[in-house]
Amino acid sequence: MTPGDQEETQPLLRPPGGSAPRGRRVFLAAFAAALGPLSFGFALGYSSPAIPSLRRAAPPALRLDDAAASWFGAIVTLGAAAGGVLGGWLVDRAGRKLSLLLCAVPFVAGFTVITAAQNVWMLLGGRLLTGLACGIASLVAPVYISEIAYPEVRGLLGSCVQLMVVIGILLAYLAGWVLKWRWLAVLGCVPPSFMLLLMCCMPETPRFLLTQHKRQEAMAAMQFLWGSEQGWEEPPVGAEHQGFHLAQLRRPGVYKPFIIGISLMAFQQLSGINAVMFYAETIFEEAKFKDSSLASVIVGIIQVLFTAVAALIMDRAGRRLLLALSGVVMVFSTSAFGAYFKLTQGGPSNSSHVDLLAPVSMEPASGSVGLAWLAVGSMCLFIAGGAQALRCLLAGRCLLHLQCPFHSGLCP
Repeated sequence: MTPGDQEETQPLLRPPGGSAPRGRRVFLAAFAAALGPLSFGFALGYSSPAIPSLRRAAPPALRLDDAAASWFGAIVTLGAAAGGVLGGWLVDRAGRKLSLLLCAVPFVAGFTVITAAQNVWMLLGGRLLTGLACGIASLVAPVYISEIAYPEVRGLLGSCVQLMVVIGILLAYLAGWVLKWRWLAVLGCVPPSFMLLLMCCMPETPRFLLTQHKRQEAMAAMQFLWGSEQGWEEPPVGAEHQGFHLAQLRRPGVYKPFIIGISLMAFQQLSGINAVMFYAETIFEEAKFKDSSLASVIVGIIQVLFTAVAALIMDRAGRRLLLALSGVVMVFSTSAFGAYFKLTQGGPSNSSHVDLLAPVSMEPASGSVGLAWLAVGSMCLFIAGGAQALRCLLAGRCLLHLQCPFHSGLCP
């Protein structure tokens, strides 16, 4: 590592001698920012319980056909893509705090439009707005948390981001078990509303304030978050913003980690993990489950547990081992789930005849009843493997070189 790289990785504000600050408001600020990823997860998981309800609706109630249901689940990703670009522009110009405040607006507006929807276009418009907010929140929240946390808790607070995403997905599954799609959208307005209220009371990050040459405001923010500004010093920040030129992509130290990192993230997304999250309940209905909502909740719980486990063991087991194990698990689980569909395709056409809670020892009414746990087990394995892979990739994004054009957005 060059001296310039060492200087780049130093915090803009640090205590002499490495003494740990004792302020606890940093945890409140991190929680306020983490409500963004929670809202992000809720928006991702919303379509899973909402789509079956909208497809079963009888006229004149609002109803989705197969094509509209597919768009309802997928259009959130288009909004998220636009939100990622917008978030990257906002985070350096409007600031981390204001960006989080602004992303709460499309969250609330999107779920409000869905709640009041009278036609399919309103449903799709609401999902597009929530997707826009998801893209902003997924970029800005980790930046805010990493910049307000002191080194002793930065890893802990940083790991909460992905955990809050999967908790939001689980919350959508649990609430969708008892709430209709309109009331579920009302519930979706709650986390971003709380984030809006809490973030109004939180300061901007000291790092961003220093880059704006606002030293007094930075010291005040540090006093609020960490409890003291006495004896703190500011290292040189001349190398804070390094220019990037396309010619640098010729250097092995830049293009190799760049290609590896982007490829891993692309293949992880192409594995279908998001499709399972968007359409979990529909998938289990097509697999002829009576309790498709319960099966979705089980999948959500597994995802939360294994995301937490991966965060705990990642530094000990290593990223490479977990990624390899994740790939093996996901290949095996998707193969098993495909085999389940193949074995049960000749069963009754009614998609709700398999009771998940039926005892394994009872005589099955059809082949799919006896194989019910194969479907649930294979999906749980798939989600467990996907949680490990995603957790590793979020940490491994810092493999990208400091001068990579995406480094500032991927690894604050």
